[in-house]
Amino acid sequence: MKFRYTLQLFRRLALVAIATSSVCALPTAAQIQLSEYAARRTAFAQGLADGVAVAFGSPAPEEDYSWFYQNSRFSYFTGLGEAESALLMVVRGGAIVGKPIVFVQPKDPAREVWEGNRLGVDSARIIYGFDARPASTLNTVIDSVFAAGAPKVLHVVGDYNAARALKSRDDQIVAAIVSRNPGVTVQPGNAKLGAGRRVKSATELDFLRKAIAITVDAHREAMRATEPGMNEFEIQALIEYTFRRNGADRPGFVSIVGSGPNSTTLHYGDDDRFIENGDVIVMDIGAAYRGYSADVTRTIPANGR
Repeated sequence: MKFRYTLQLFRRLALVAIATSSVCALPTAAQIQLSEYAARRTAFAQGLADGVAVAFGSPAPEEDYSWFYQNSRFSYFTGLGEAESALLMVVRGGAIVGKPIVFVQPKDPAREVWEGNRLGVDSARIIYGFDARPASTLNTVIDSVFAAGAPKVLHVVGDYNAARALKSRDDQIVAAIVSRNPGVTVQPGNAKLGAGRRVKSATELDFLRKAIAITVDAHREAMRATEPGMNEFEIQALIEYTFRRNGADRPGFVSIVGSGPNSTTLHYGDDDRFIENGDVIVMDIGAAYRGYSADVTRTIPANGR
């Protein structure tokens, strides 16, 4: 019985693969332009107290075979998708003084065999137009900027919360900066950045529309395939296959496919129950496309009635 439903699912996957999906023809802008990233940084600097602003990229995974995803704040500021990156800006009078400095991991063929190609300092400078330095020099450069007379205010964008007991990597870096530079006060910048992100550019709206269209397409495929006797994870697999096939980066969050009693758990994520006749199925899913995620929920009867 289980084999029959699995075979049916594979047949449906094959049909999806050869069919022309409705989202494939949906046009999107090629990419966010460097000028748009620069405008975001400029807007962020407006109204800030004179000082130094630092934004932290996400740390590298502990295991080099694990997935890495850049955090959305750093992506919004830079478009740079590499681990262990950081951005430094000196702000005076609500404007950025000089070129922002980006810190990246240097080229290292021995590590790149395991982790993949690194951008490197020179390419970061050429491609993104920043002043670029090795990531290992971040602390030295920040200390030198304060020593050179920058106002002693540090605006922080990242995983920073001084009040929590278990410190993040960013908490620890900021605490070390403050300890080395007496008189520096810290101003969290996430809320200000978040306020700016509420207004979307034309390109961002394109990306959101694409993410939504892919998600809707996945819902349709799941609705066509679903029938009693299948397991929730079979539907999850079809949904996430449809995401990737149509250009999504990944699911924007854990795909929720909850049948029967699992349909009442708001953030059910196991997706591992055999669907029974008479069940309803809640599918709360979203494709992430170029960093922008959809979130669409539908409830359907397992037997179609």
